Amino acid sequence: MKFFIAGGTGFVGSYLAEELAALGHQVTVLTRSVRKSKGSRGGVGFLEGDPTCPGRWQESVAKHDAVINLAGRSIFTFWTARARRAILDSRTATTRRVVEALAGAGGKTALLSASAVGYYGGHDDDRVLDESSPPGSDFLARVGVEWEAEAKKAEAFGVRVALCRFGIVLGRNGGALASMARAARYRAVSPLGTGKQWFPWIHQEDLLRIMLFLAENEGLSGPVNCTAPLPVRNEELTRALSEALRKPLLLPAIPAFAVRTMLGEFGSVLLKGQRALPVRLSEAGFVFRFPELRGALESLLR
Repeated sequence: MKFFIAGGTGFVGSYLAEELAALGHQVTVLTRSVRKSKGSRGGVGFLEGDPTCPGRWQESVAKHDAVINLAGRSIFTFWTARARRAILDSRTATTRRVVEALAGAGGKTALLSASAVGYYGGHDDDRVLDESSPPGSDFLARVGVEWEAEAKKAEAFGVRVALCRFGIVLGRNGGALASMARAARYRAVSPLGTGKQWFPWIHQEDLLRIMLFLAENEGLSGPVNCTAPLPVRNEELTRALSEALRKPLLLPAIPAFAVRTMLGEFGSVLLKGQRALPVRLSEAGFVFRFPELRGALESLLR
C-alpha cells in the first residue's frame, strides 16, 4: 500500500514510517525540511511542505491508499494562553489542509486521523469509556472535538475517515516511556496524587498493527479507541515500571497540589485519566499482541 504521513518526523510518526517501509509499503512523509529529515530512514520518501498551509505538497496526497494524519504541537508543556492556541491550531490547521488535498480522492483514499482519549475529558472515577461515550468539557476534550470535526469533513468527498483516539504510546526510543524509565532508573518516579487515575496506553507495535488494520478494513470508520484492552491505574504503572527495571520505589506519592504547582493546568491532566477500552477494534476482530502492561514493558525495556 501507499501511505502518506503528516507528522511523520515525531516519535510516533518516525516509528510508523520506518516500520511500514520495512514491511514493504511505500511511505511518503511530509516535512518542513527534507534536508533536516534525511538520515537513517531507509525506504521512506520525504516531501517538503508546511502542513498548516496550502501548497504543492497537497497535489500528491490523494495518490496514496491511506493518509495517516499525526501532526500537532506537543501537549507536554506549561499551558500558557499561547501554548494552548498552538496546541489547538496546529491540529486543526493541518487536518484542514489534508482534507482539502483529499477533495479529488474520489473515495480511493482512507484518512486515519489521530485524535486522543483526551476527547472524553479527564476523570477520577472508574467509568468505562468506549467510542460511544460523549466528549468531556475540559481543554483537551475541546481540542479533540474540533480536531475530529475537521477530519470528518473529508467524508463529503467520499473518503473513509477513521478517528484514531490514541492512548499514551509506549515505545523504545522516546515518548512518555523514555522519560518515565529515566526517572525510574534513578528511583525518582512515584505515583501522582492518589495514583488511582486510569492510564490508557498502547504498545507502539500494536499501534502499527492497528494502522494497518484500519487501512485494510474498509468497514471501519468513525471513532476508534487505539488503546490496549487492559488500562492500568497510575500507581500500577509506576509499580510495573520499577519492577521491569528492577529499581524499587523509594519516593512517596507526589501530592496533587505539588503536581499542579509545578505544571499548572497541564498538571491537572496527569491527575485524572480515562478508562478507555478499544471496543470497536475488539468487535472487528483485532487481536492485541501486548494486551497487558507488564508484558509490554518487558518487550520495550529488555
